[in-house]
Amino acid sequence: MTGYSRSPRLTKGAIVAFRPPLPIPSVIPFQYNPETLSRTVEARAAEGDGGTETFRLAGVPKEKIAVDAMFDAADDLERGDSVAETTGLSPRLAALETLLYPEYATTIANTVLMNLGTIEVLPAKSPFTIFIWGKNRILPVRLSNLSITEEAYDPALNPIRAKVGMELQVLTTQDLKATHPGYGMYLAHHVIKETMAAIGTAQSLGRVLGSDVRLL
Repeated sequence: MTGYSRSPRLTKGAIVAFRPPLPIPSVIPFQYNPETLSRTVEARAAEGDGGTETFRLAGVPKEKIAVDAMFDAADDLERGDSVAETTGLSPRLAALETLLYPEYATTIANTVLMNLGTIEVLPAKSPFTIFIWGKNRILPVRLSNLSITEEAYDPALNPIRAKVGMELQVLTTQDLKATHPGYGMYLAHHVIKETMAAIGTAQSLGRVLGSDVRLL
């Protein structure tokens, strides 16, 4: 036996978060890849009075992604993992939840500034978040909503099975400065999208209507 398997290696979807100035990102892989992924793509139509303006676009479309991910500590508990035995799924859930939190040090600093009478306090920055779903879909996103359903607990009431619904707003070249790393990331996604579209497009009306005709 060589140990060689003909089965393809499963690619894991993941959420990756960068919190500058820390150089190492937080990687939150999906324990089990979600079975479905919902996307809403909305055109950015240019405002106009009709005519040729009807066909103009103000930019790339707005896109929202929704996924439901399952997390289960059963395998870790069976292996005797000390973290799972002590805290269950709490660390994994916290890693997702804190993407919606400002850092506590920033919260304290802003509170001090407001108490000192500072007129303008800048809102805290969220981490730069990336959604990875295979090599052809790596997108800068903003996590806008989490829906967490805890389905089972250990004797200490730590969650050991949970379903997490995530809503992600894709950040496009309309949302990011050209110097931001997410700008080039989205631009690469745009190029991949157009390449895929060219592959999947019929080159002849004959394949649709049975014979080539002129429409324009």
